[in-house]
Amino acid sequence: MPESLFSSPQSHRTPLLSVRDLSVTFPQRGSGDVQAVRGISYDVHPGEFLGIVGESGSGKSVSSLAVMGLLPTNAQVTGSIEFEGKSLLGMDDKKLSRIRGKHLSMVFQDPLSALTPVYTVGDQIAEALRLHDSKLSAQAAAARAVELLKTVGIPDPERRAKAFPHEFSGGMRQRAMIAMAIANDPKVIIADEPTTALDVTIQAQILEVLEKAKDITGAAVVLITHDLGVVAGHADRVGVMYAGKLVELGTTDQVFHEPQMPYSIGLLRSVPNMLTAGTQRLVPLEGRPPSLAALPKGCPFAARCPIAVDACRDVEPDLVAHDPASGPDHVAACIRGGEIARGEIPRGEVFTVADPIIEGELVDSGAAPVVEVTDLRRHFPLMKGAIFPRRVGTVRAVDGVSFTLKPGRTMGLVGESGCGKTTTILEIMEMTAPQSGSIKINGKDVGSLSPRERHALRRDVQIVFQDPMGAIDPRLPISEVITEPLWAIGAKKADRDKRALELLDLVGLDPSMSDRYPHEFSGGQRQRIGIARALATNPSVIVLDEPVSALDVSIQAGVINLLEDLKARLGLSYLFVAHDLAVVRQIADDVAVMYLGSVVEQGPVSTVFGNPQHPYTKALISAAPIPDPRIERGRTRVLLQGDLPSPTQEISGCRFRTRCPLYKLLDETRQEMCRSAEPELTAHGRARVACHHVEESTLVDEVALSAAS
Repeated sequence: MPESLFSSPQSHRTPLLSVRDLSVTFPQRGSGDVQAVRGISYDVHPGEFLGIVGESGSGKSVSSLAVMGLLPTNAQVTGSIEFEGKSLLGMDDKKLSRIRGKHLSMVFQDPLSALTPVYTVGDQIAEALRLHDSKLSAQAAAARAVELLKTVGIPDPERRAKAFPHEFSGGMRQRAMIAMAIANDPKVIIADEPTTALDVTIQAQILEVLEKAKDITGAAVVLITHDLGVVAGHADRVGVMYAGKLVELGTTDQVFHEPQMPYSIGLLRSVPNMLTAGTQRLVPLEGRPPSLAALPKGCPFAARCPIAVDACRDVEPDLVAHDPASGPDHVAACIRGGEIARGEIPRGEVFTVADPIIEGELVDSGAAPVVEVTDLRRHFPLMKGAIFPRRVGTVRAVDGVSFTLKPGRTMGLVGESGCGKTTTILEIMEMTAPQSGSIKINGKDVGSLSPRERHALRRDVQIVFQDPMGAIDPRLPISEVITEPLWAIGAKKADRDKRALELLDLVGLDPSMSDRYPHEFSGGQRQRIGIARALATNPSVIVLDEPVSALDVSIQAGVINLLEDLKARLGLSYLFVAHDLAVVRQIADDVAVMYLGSVVEQGPVSTVFGNPQHPYTKALISAAPIPDPRIERGRTRVLLQGDLPSPTQEISGCRFRTRCPLYKLLDETRQEMCRSAEPELTAHGRARVACHHVEESTLVDEVALSAAS
């Protein structure tokens, strides 16, 4: 097969990293061996940014660990991995350790697990330096560690270098990992899902740091992710993996705008897009990937492919170029790729055309809210000392939140981690008198309910958790898991069994599955089980706490469509908590943007997302990635400096001013207003905004635009 199939347009240059026919197999007792990676090949050139995308279990991370030599000893690795012409496979650990960390470095998905908890961050970075430079003194290494922390945007790096990993936020830990990765000026940086668990604002900062690290060191970057928006804005080339193989490889523009593999087309169509979310239904990828221990004959995607023919099930296709106009650099593993490339099969018709969502003008029907939260506050004491504990501060988790949820509508709560979203919904679910403020559900003040009234009201409000496996008993069959709320209210066994079958059918699962156990279901199916359980008591309100954040985009689309269908069919009201703004725009009618325990902007989702007025909302929306490289590269971003302050920190006046890009542009008189008085939510058009200087917020856009140009 021609070498150019795996190289970038820079293929006249010698690649830094060359992977050929790489396969990784994990032997299994009593079942078929797991073929995690099956014959993948690619090249990485100096200064290149290569993105590798695909669903969970497609082999992305295993292939990167194979390159780094970090797979477990039972892994059977074949093929070729060459770095600067030297073979890494078969190299003993001592020799490999001289390359790993110095020339080849890695940023792991979970920095808390990758960092040693008993050593300071500065000491760990210094250790990485001294391992590869024995002549470097401890003092020089410590000084260099501080410089690196400053380079990746850690505030007060001298002090932070002496802190331990648990004292860092998630975004700061990831930046510390990047600092360690670039410490020795590596030639290749492999970043394995570096932004998966981060908020969009922190994600934007991390990606900027990776770009900066690439520019400073001249390194090539291999970014492994399932977020197509992240790849769109940063990668030069994209490889799409499915069932352990690369199924498409090309430039970012080629893969996003001229995909030739139906799987790539399906992935792109299933992703909510901030620009189009809410205008049409998502098109999910039906089915799930095959087991890597029992792969079917032929193309592994055939069972899910809407244009598959009999020949697809006979022989697995190779990566080949289908379009002479694209050149040899764009390849796809599909026997019908040529028909797609020539336009004989229109890309927009490979999958079902999405139905448009007809938006009506928001009209207040005058119906009483099903949930009404007024000036809700929840503070926790911060204690120190085990024998004689004393209070040393206060955690202001929720600090004056107000909103209403009308019948048949969806209210989205968005904001960075630590802003109080989850605490707010837990206060609602607890149904007891809050520390301060009031909560009314179906017109009843929860603070004045008797135990019997509270027990009866719990039927009307149910919750779907982020992790469905952690929220259900793994020892119970699904029928009992789903009807557990009915058991709690005294329903008869026969009625519960009948209801279980109805609910399984309602959420799109086969009723014959009722006697199976949770571990026998996929992640998307388990989330549907969680939704079925929430519907058991016929509630009027369902609280959804990050219900799709742990799912692949292909599965996520199906769950979002299900939620929209159930809302329309059953007249439900949703309180939807999420950090993915595109998902919120897709499903929500109204949105409240939270920051440090309070709401800073609130209104109809089309108004708040279409014309954000608070500087924080502007930053959130500008940080949300869009899966379109042409749009993503030309966007202006409002980047926030630093991380979200601790809720224990007392900030006078506007709590956002410490990170506010508008505050820095104001004169002293107006800054004093921000420092001395906390802004209240006031009406500005159809939205309500908590900012003293809303009329000046366009300055933030102007500065971001001038910085980009």
